[in-house]
Amino acid sequence: MSAETTPEPEETRPPWHARVLTIFPDMFPGSLGVSLVGTALENGLWELDCVDIRDFGLTKHRTVDDTPAGGGAGMVMRADVLAAAIDHAREDMPDVPLIYLSPRGQPLTQARVRELSAGPGAILLAGRFEGVDQRVIEARGLEEISIGDYVLSGGELAAMVLIDACVRLLPGVLGAEASLSEESFESGLLEYPQYTRPRDWEGRAIPDILLSGDHKRIAAWRRAEAERLTRERRPDLIASHPKDTKGKT
Repeated sequence: MSAETTPEPEETRPPWHARVLTIFPDMFPGSLGVSLVGTALENGLWELDCVDIRDFGLTKHRTVDDTPAGGGAGMVMRADVLAAAIDHAREDMPDVPLIYLSPRGQPLTQARVRELSAGPGAILLAGRFEGVDQRVIEARGLEEISIGDYVLSGGELAAMVLIDACVRLLPGVLGAEASLSEESFESGLLEYPQYTRPRDWEGRAIPDILLSGDHKRIAAWRRAEAERLTRERRPDLIASHPKDTKGKT
């Protein structure tokens, strides 16, 4: 008998799964259904579904909100309605992060995107009106994430931004790992300037060094340009950027 054994097949990772809680499920997939991310969705590299919060609303009108305690303008999404929707959404996804897209949340970073992308998926609550009852945030352990210092009409667009950022990192979606590693924020710096043909355009030429064929000098130029742009536009990133062994950023 041969001593050789048949290797066991590698475990296949289930598709990354995004589930969005929203009162406007028809907004999805939206931009997530086009380009490479949309193709990846069609090919089963990731999955998307929505939970209509109004399915858990009250009375025949499927009410999901009420006036804010203490008075004030607008309406607030009810804790009891949202808790019912969240509990339903978690039944078959008990171990994924539960995220509330909120302008008061922690800023979304590429590091957090990588963490989420490496996991099984995420459940995203897209709020509306003046926000959601604080009690459901605390009771269900919602992680609050912001995509920027501005206010949108609702959390759906923010959910799409987060999903897009995660999906494009999944294996097989973009198919260019080297390109991904050189993008803005992956190295802690903004990306260096990019150029392509024509060589001269409206009196502006591609920097000669990029046409030199000297890959070491090109890499050094790109690094220097990334550092320059980051210092000019995002000095906060430079302050937190790790230094190399020679003490240079």
